[in-house]
Formats: sequence, structure tokens, C-alpha cells
Amino acid sequence: MYKLDIGWPKTPEHFTGQTFCVAVDSLHGLVYVGQRGDNVPKVLVFSVEGYFLYSWNDTVEMPHGMFVWNTATDSSVWITDVGTGKYGHTVKQYNPLGKLMQVLGTPGNAGSSLIPLQFDQPAEVFVEESGDMYVVDGDGGMNNRVLKLSDDYKEIWLSGTNGTGIGQFKIPHSVTVDAFGRVSFGLQLKVMSADLVLNQKVWVADRDNKRIQVFDKVTGEWLGSWSRCFSEDGPYSVRFTPDYKYLIVAQLNINRLAILAAPPVGAIGDCVMVHTIQLADETKPHLVDVDMKSGAIYVAEIGAQQVQKYVPLS
Repeated sequence: MYKLDIGWPKTPEHFTGQTFCVAVDSLHGLVYVGQRGDNVPKVLVFSVEGYFLYSWNDTVEMPHGMFVWNTATDSSVWITDVGTGKYGHTVKQYNPLGKLMQVLGTPGNAGSSLIPLQFDQPAEVFVEESGDMYVVDGDGGMNNRVLKLSDDYKEIWLSGTNGTGIGQFKIPHSVTVDAFGRVSFGLQLKVMSADLVLNQKVWVADRDNKRIQVFDKVTGEWLGSWSRCFSEDGPYSVRFTPDYKYLIVAQLNINRLAILAAPPVGAIGDCVMVHTIQLADETKPHLVDVDMKSGAIYVAEIGAQQVQKYVPLS
């Protein structure tokens, strides 16, 4: 289903640290890469064709997750920072050139699960066109939760504690939202525009529990989970393909991308693995992003210290 684009990027020598995350700006044809290391630029910017454009570094300590948010008039880059120094434990918004615009959390202070906007190693963020935001908070810290915020950063709902039960997490690591109504466990979908909105789902990679958990976008209600596909290794990253027919999941410890069939409208059911992309040994794919225009998958690989691009076969 996919082939490696061996010509991306044109100048791989710009990868000088451990590449933890990648985010695609499909609208403007840009690819942002977050990397860690001493005396390395923390954010690299490439074109989708693979040309290096520029980098920036200010107020980024240890990037973990990234997301590009486009509006009708502007675009910005959200970064989760899991550092323990003066910039860490935060979710930050930057303009495309690296100017800091917004900080959520208290820089340098690990949070408590009792306070919504007090993060402890937040893993990833997903922002809808409306500005509503989903944060998975807990890349090894005290918090193990998913939080939905309004466009003015007020809590809408919060779900999750540390554990193995329904709605609990052991390192919630990635989050995405589907575009279709998917009603839980066999209930029939009413084909009405209001229902299509109400039944959108939030998909969370519950890494160390080796499952994906699914929540109602509006209420935060737990709707189901997928675990059958992850007996070998838990999901590290979860993203939909542009047609929302498949989920792309990174599995770091077995160096693999799993392509899962999204459930038919009207059900969540259990996961079905339809294809895999086996990466080289010790590649260690951490987080991925998908170009919602071309369908290309970009993979941030900690072990290989690079980002690779896979393009769909026509």
C-alpha cells in the first residue's frame, strides 16, 4: 500500500538529534520535525518535496508531540514539551517561524491530576478546526488522562486515571479524532447532520496497556477499546488516512507501522490489521503524521534519528 520515498529529505544531514515527532501542514506544504539533543535546533522545517527550509529553537526544551493547526487566516504549530527545566511540562503554540504565542501549563512544574491545566510530561495534542483541543497527558509522569479544552482553553471534559481498567491509562501517548459518526457496539446510526457531529470519536493510543481506547467527542464517555492487534507491542502513535478508512499506528519496539481498518459507520467493534510496514531493526518509530492532501505518512524515528516518508501506491 505504501513505498518509501528514498529522496525525502534531500539533505538528511540536518537531522542532528533524536527525532521524536513530526507534523504536516498539508495546506502550505510544510513538514515540521521535533528533535532532541544538546546544541541542536529543536524544530526543523522542510517542504513536502524534501527541501530543508529553516529551523528554530527558542523556548523548546524536549519536544515530544507536534500538531499543525490551520485556520482561514493563519497557521500555528503546537508542541508538547516533556522537559524538566524551565520550559517543560507545557503545551505551547508557535507561529510557523517559531515565535511563542501561547503557553498552557506551568513551565518547569510537573502537574497534578487534580488540576486540568497542570501537565506532567504531556505526550501529544490534536486541535480541531474549531480550536477545540485534545491533550494526552502522561508520558511517564503522574498524570494518565485525556483532556478536551475549548478554543479559549477551558476544560470541556477530562477522562482517565492511572490503571488498566475501562477509561484508565498507562501512558496515553497519541490522540486523534475521526471525521465520521461511529456509534458504539452495533447501534444504528441516524443519518442526520447533527448525529454525525455528535457521534465523532476520540481515539487514544494507550501505550503501555497495549490498546486504543475510544471516547465520545462531545461528552468524553468511554465507548470501546481495541487490543487484539497489539499483543506484540502497544500503539505509540495513531493517525487516520485522508479518507478515514484506515488508522496508521506506530509500534516502536517491533519497528513496525500497522495499518488498521477503521470500523464501518455504525460500529466500533475490534481492530483488524490489514497491512504492515516493517522498518529496519532499531529504527524505533515514535510518532507519525499523515499528509491529509497526498496521503503520505511521515515517521519520526528515534533509533534511526531521522524522519522517513512513505507515499501511497496508486
